[in-house]
Amino acid sequence: MKVTNVEKKEKSTVELTIQVEADAFEAAIQKVYLKTRGRINVPGFRKGKAPRKIIEGMYGSGVFYEDAINDVYPAAYDEAVKEQGLDDVGYPKMEIVEVGKEGFTFKALVSVRPEAKLGEYKGLTAPKEEVKVTDKDIDEELKPYIDRATRLVSVKRKAKKGDTAVIDFEGFDNGTPFDGGKGENYDLKLGAGMFVPGFEEQVIGMKAGEEKDIDITFPEDYHADLAGKAVVFHVKVNEVKESQAPEVDDEFAKDVSEFETLADFRKDLGEKLQQRKEAQAQADFENAVMEQLVENMECEIPDGMVESQTDRLMDDYAMRLQSQGIPMDQYMSMMGMNPEMMRASAKPAALKQVQTELALTAVAKAEDIQVSDEEYEAEIAKLAEQYSMEADQVKALVPADGLKKDLALRKASELVLSNAKEGKAKKAKKAAKKEEEGEEKPKRTRAKKKSDEPDEE
Repeated sequence: MKVTNVEKKEKSTVELTIQVEADAFEAAIQKVYLKTRGRINVPGFRKGKAPRKIIEGMYGSGVFYEDAINDVYPAAYDEAVKEQGLDDVGYPKMEIVEVGKEGFTFKALVSVRPEAKLGEYKGLTAPKEEVKVTDKDIDEELKPYIDRATRLVSVKRKAKKGDTAVIDFEGFDNGTPFDGGKGENYDLKLGAGMFVPGFEEQVIGMKAGEEKDIDITFPEDYHADLAGKAVVFHVKVNEVKESQAPEVDDEFAKDVSEFETLADFRKDLGEKLQQRKEAQAQADFENAVMEQLVENMECEIPDGMVESQTDRLMDDYAMRLQSQGIPMDQYMSMMGMNPEMMRASAKPAALKQVQTELALTAVAKAEDIQVSDEEYEAEIAKLAEQYSMEADQVKALVPADGLKKDLALRKASELVLSNAKEGKAKKAKKAAKKEEEGEEKPKRTRAKKKSDEPDEE
């Protein structure tokens, strides 16, 4: 391997021209030939016994080139990046320049870790919501308990909206029953909109034991067999039920909680809600501070770095879904999405994570933040306890350099947040300057990529 040219490009990328010599390429071709010859049929030779020259004569001298290049270039690329001392942070873009018996040459566009230029990072100011819990908020907290204690009770009257009608039904298309159009003792919540439009409205007013035919026209966007068709459903109401909520009093509190009185139960709900709201307000404040840190930073972020982080987010999400027994392809089908749409929705979060990591890395460097051996060992012990493992097992699984870097970034974040103040957010310098000039406030800062990325969901 030989690097024949190094050229710096825009957005923290470097283009390397890498030459793989003839001997290395020839060894790769021979390796591919030995691996694949058993799958190639050549008249006059037993399968797997045809000489390489015969195969190349039949299919062309470059028949094994593509596989040989794919076999060689990853190691050649890694060696070139190491030789040039580049901090590769994303997937390279490869381009084959020339290939032949004398070897091959390819170009690699390398995404390198950019150097972030910090702006203000101490004394940042962000708004923080003042948390207040009202009686109405506590009423909302009570609703799930009331809903769980609500019972369906049979009533002897006509069904009305909000009731549950227990029905038998069968659908007919020109007098002929159709697939999927029949059900028995089906609990239909009237007004929930779970059936074809017009069905529930015609059940309202029926009583237990009553039967009738209901005329329905399916929507044009229904599945093909029934789309736009006028059909008849024969419906029989077996029972009408209404929801009866419990009396919300001390007895209710005893039934649904550990408290003896409703007042104590409401007080506990209010205190827990207060804690949640305060935690959310603090999280929002910290996020706003970090956004300012990023806005004040100047940095050209390579596309490859964001793509790499997007892949990590996608992999993490797929693992979380799998742990719940949901394959990623099944989830995408349920959500009406495809892989490209999933990646597009993940990219804004990936970009934000990359920006924050670069900004905090710059803070750690500016403040000469170090991680002591004691801090490292304490984190190992914490992880070991969290995952019920031995400390040596954790050390074997978690690279020391990566963990120390994470701890340094955590300390940098704590430094920025401990110096932040609550109040009106300061404008980023660039945005403030443009506003003074009467220009529209920009949607992106210099820290962000100039690419058309969809908004985060």
